[in-house]
Amino acid sequence: MSVNDIFRGTFLAEFASFEMSMRIVATSLITSTILALYIFFIYRAITKKTFYSKTFNLSLAAITVIITSVMIAIQSNIILTLGMVGALSIVRFRTPVKDPMDLMFLFWAISAGIITGARLPEIAFITSLLLTVLIFVLNAAPVGKAPMLLVINSSDSKMEKEIISTIKKYTKYYKVKSRSITKNVADMVIELRVKDASGLIQKISEYDYIVSASLISHDGEATF
Repeated sequence: MSVNDIFRGTFLAEFASFEMSMRIVATSLITSTILALYIFFIYRAITKKTFYSKTFNLSLAAITVIITSVMIAIQSNIILTLGMVGALSIVRFRTPVKDPMDLMFLFWAISAGIITGARLPEIAFITSLLLTVLIFVLNAAPVGKAPMLLVINSSDSKMEKEIISTIKKYTKYYKVKSRSITKNVADMVIELRVKDASGLIQKISEYDYIVSASLISHDGEATF
């Protein structure tokens, strides 16, 4: 018996004769819906202190159920599988994912749909629980505090050395992020870890050539 005979007589025959009962379909879809709701509420909880997109969260829940439905259809008919592969290959997604955490949740939703559609709900539930624990534990873990930004506007373009010497007395770390000089006006943005924020601002404001000085905290990327 040749390889072609084996492929046609065994592999294709098994797929052609495979019939998925309504009980299996209903169980997979119900499980997928439960996981979708679980991911929805976890995403809402983890992003409550940052920018929250309700439409993206709804998309996560819908993707889980959709992927499960696609997996069920793929398992039921090999010919339909080839058609879906061809149809999905022409789809192009151009919506940018701004936050890496959103990308993680997107993969989570897709994986949950695939695993559930493959009739392995135990793995989907265990994976989801482990991811939840991992996210909340690492999110609560103490990390280095993000540095602050000192924005200075001065009427003297030659003030940088004196300002830097003052900053050294009040900070453990500093780095000049930008300099802008226009005639006699100078602007500086300095990233720093300050020991005495009020003392630093008060000291800098005492200089006659300082027009304004602002110390800004941010929740962006931190330099360690």
